This record gives sequence, C-alpha cells and structure tokens, in this order.
Amino acid sequence: MADWPTVTELKQALNVTTDAWDWRFERDLSAAINKVKSDRGSWDEEVDTPDDNLAQAALRMAELMSERPENTTPKRWSALSSDPAYQTLMSGHRRSFGIG
Repeated sequence: MADWPTVTELKQALNVTTDAWDWRFERDLSAAINKVKSDRGSWDEEVDTPDDNLAQAALRMAELMSERPENTTPKRWSALSSDPAYQTLMSGHRRSFGIG
C-alpha cells in the first residue's frame, strides 16, 4: 500500500521550488484526496488505504487543481475528472452498488 502524496511531491510535479505557496498546495492536495475518495466510492477511513494508483490519481488531481483553479468548484470538477491520466489511474478502483 502507498501513502497519500505530500506537498513536496506536488511541488516536484509542478516544478515549484519556493515554499511561498505551500498553503495553497496543501489545500489543493486535501481537496484532491477527497475527490479520489469520493470517486472511489464508499471510502472507509478505518479500513481503506490508497494503493499506488489511487495515490498517483490524487497527485494528478492536485496537479490539475493547482494548474486550473477555475475548475475547482464542485460543479466544474467533471472537467478535471475527465483528464485521461486521472481516468486511467482510477480505472478498476470505483465501487458502485446497485439498488436492488
């Protein structure tokens, strides 16, 4: 199992060397992790942990949120969620339950 990405990893992905924007990157990363958990569905904090793909999906989502802040409102998340890399990383990880 992997750990969720850190601000340091996000800054590396964005090629940022200053600490001036850490507060914003922390917020983007937190929102991205919550987005991945939501997209996965039925996330249980007590038993679920990210694997490498989910951790990388969170990093990709945080990168997209940081680069395109105009799309970070919940109504516009579909624009970010349709990113091909994000979709590939999330493939096979979604939990959905039918109503029977």
